[in-house]
Amino acid sequence: MPSPHAPVVINGRFLTHTPTGVQRWAREITRRLADRLRVVIVAPPGDLIEPDLGAPILRVGRLRGHAWEQVSLPRFLRSIGSPLLIGLANTGPTFYRPQIASHLDITWVRHPESFAPSFRLLYGAIVPGLLRRSAHVLTCSDFSAGELVAHFGLPREKITVAHAAVAPGFRADGPRYDIGEPYLLAVSSPNRHKNFDALMAAFDGARLSTIRRLLIVGHQARAFQSRTEEESERVEFLGRVDDDQLMALYRGAAAFAFPSLYEGFGIPPLEAQRMGTPVLAARAASLPEVLGDSALWVDPTDVADIRRGIENLDADPNLRARLSLAGRENEKRFSWDTAAHRVSDVIDDVRRSLGTP
Repeated sequence: MPSPHAPVVINGRFLTHTPTGVQRWAREITRRLADRLRVVIVAPPGDLIEPDLGAPILRVGRLRGHAWEQVSLPRFLRSIGSPLLIGLANTGPTFYRPQIASHLDITWVRHPESFAPSFRLLYGAIVPGLLRRSAHVLTCSDFSAGELVAHFGLPREKITVAHAAVAPGFRADGPRYDIGEPYLLAVSSPNRHKNFDALMAAFDGARLSTIRRLLIVGHQARAFQSRTEEESERVEFLGRVDDDQLMALYRGAAAFAFPSLYEGFGIPPLEAQRMGTPVLAARAASLPEVLGDSALWVDPTDVADIRRGIENLDADPNLRARLSLAGRENEKRFSWDTAAHRVSDVIDDVRRSLGTP
């Protein structure tokens, strides 16, 4: 039942962005907050992507992008009495209070080579003050919470972890992608920290008897530095696909590889695990926290180790079967309802501290 409290105002700028992990987290949390609380989404003008989140959307201002977020949004909020603002997509109006902010990872700090200089400068100007001034900060893993403490000096008690999960529409049963031969699947934007160069080099050098091709799904965001998409005879880039196509690709894959050097959470391995696809993953950043003992671990900085991992998956059907079962159980640990419950508790706590209804 919706809360009798005053409406929760959510910064809806994320609705203007093509969904990646951050936007998926924001969307799923918003959907579930709308079931628990009175929610109003305040969004900029222009086209919105997936706007039906179960809450009314109020369009304000004439600016767009970061200018809207830093100028139009806080100006509007102050005009209606400065309600509590919830930010769910890494940025927010730096000087607005009261606000609950989120920051899901600091990849832009740890791997600047993946980002354009303008992106890094903008985040460097916005994010530190935003996090310091916010009443509370949300993130998606214990690993990311530790990063926020280490880099920004935030007190750990100011941070709440609300894990991500697999979208409810991802179904284990359904069509399977078929190219006529077994394939290894990788899903992500091909940015430098995603480590696809190492994965392709490992795959090209692997001695394989079962898996014949590497398929890479994903589209590169304009904010990231470009890399050359060099396809070998055994590697194919598929670009961005819709969710139905992605599910079919997961179901049809002999295995899934996630060699990323840095992740705040990492949803794609869990998507693969829901489909029963065995996962090979980098022992790095948040991935051990998310995957536990359900993945075949490799050193992402060592091409030879990635190659050995691929060869082991290829040669051992019992290993693939064990990882498939372990992955299905692991994926069940994560729930959007649990994540939204934690965010809702933070909202209640901040309201009490502010003395607002």
